[in-house]
Amino acid sequence: MCLSGVRPKGVFISEEPRLNDRIRVPQVRLVGPNGEQIGIVKTEEAMKMAQELDLDLVEVASEARPPVVKIMDYGKFKYENALKAREARKNQINAVVKEMKLRPRIETHDYDTKLSHIEKFLKAGDKVKVTIMFRGREQSRPEMGYKLLARLAEDVSESAVVEFAPKQDGRNMVMVLAPVAKKTSSQKPKAALDEEGVEE
Repeated sequence: MCLSGVRPKGVFISEEPRLNDRIRVPQVRLVGPNGEQIGIVKTEEAMKMAQELDLDLVEVASEARPPVVKIMDYGKFKYENALKAREARKNQINAVVKEMKLRPRIETHDYDTKLSHIEKFLKAGDKVKVTIMFRGREQSRPEMGYKLLARLAEDVSESAVVEFAPKQDGRNMVMVLAPVAKKTSSQKPKAALDEEGVEE
């Protein structure tokens, strides 16, 4: 027995539920193959019922007293769960957060360059963290930062929404922009819809 709390090498603790003859308690709370509550029965009896249906007896709540078991096709159950997990991973959007740093007294040319980079990031589906860096006396003029970020938010309003409003963070001011959801191709422009709706 290991008293140190460290698992000995080579010992593998399975996260799979107990099933069939690995369920060794005297009685269980049984759930049928269609989700019907059968009640508390002897484990041998539950096992026999599962075998007659050519299915598995699976422990679904080991901490319950007595443990809850269900009659099911465990192979099919595992397969369907794996498919659902794969689908969920496929549908998950992992947005990258890019960062763009600006100064409160940025020149027009530099602003335009940074703006084009921000728009490029947003079109690629990335979020953009915009940081205004204050130096020296600029720290006493936070309104300059707010004004610049408001201008930027306005300039990218067609391709982005402000996800995190401007906030002072020490010497910096931060705002996060997120790309707007793209309209589906099935949506026609309003003008086209109006033309179709006109009766001749």
